[in-house]
Amino acid sequence: MLRAASLTSLPGIRHAFFTRHGGVSNGVYASLNGGVGSNDAPGHVAENRALMAAALGVRPENLLTAYQIHSSDVVTVERPWALDARPRADAMVTRVPGLAIGVSTADCGPILFADAVANVVGAAHAGWRGALTGVIEATVAAMERCGADRHNIVAAAGPMIRQPNYEVGPEFVARFVADDGANERFFSPAARAGHAMFDLAGYIAARLAAAGIRRIEDTGQCTYADGTTFFSYRRSVHRKEADYGRHISAIALLE
Repeated sequence: MLRAASLTSLPGIRHAFFTRHGGVSNGVYASLNGGVGSNDAPGHVAENRALMAAALGVRPENLLTAYQIHSSDVVTVERPWALDARPRADAMVTRVPGLAIGVSTADCGPILFADAVANVVGAAHAGWRGALTGVIEATVAAMERCGADRHNIVAAAGPMIRQPNYEVGPEFVARFVADDGANERFFSPAARAGHAMFDLAGYIAARLAAAGIRRIEDTGQCTYADGTTFFSYRRSVHRKEADYGRHISAIALLE
């Protein structure tokens, strides 16, 4: 697992950006696949998630992820839910100790949030669509409704696809520039005519800063480039693999 120094320094909070290492799955899912939406053996996924829960210091049933839909929807978590009752959302916040809230990614940007003064934490799944439509700002607002102060919130972005490997078409660029002309700075020319390379991590950092977050950390790893350590949806497509594993990134208030 990977940890962000900014979150590790906070008292009463435990977090992890889990890699693909340390689990029981095989094949394209090797080995710590946490994706309940994958075609991996459900028993393997459950065992992997139990290993993650143990690393976070919570019971297996208290490691919670939503049914992600690439939205800006946020859920405030007060109690655990069954896997078949997962809410449809892309971010969660909680002030309940002993619950680990997490997101599932395989190229998109996982962001973990914490206000150690108010004892409120959050987790957001920030793919390009969610980031563009406001999942970051919605997560911060939901944390404030739980008593947090955005000026006390620490945010850490984990492994995601990085600009050298994120080629997009002209319609993609046009959508971002139409939203804000300043978004041109997150694109560089691609080898293919009319295409561009998108800086998702830079865009996420800019949205966090614009939302008033003062302490922002990026762990810096590229999921596409490092197949030994990370799962990647885009890499799996390029390799014509049948499916792909998912990472879990999660944060919890200690009991």
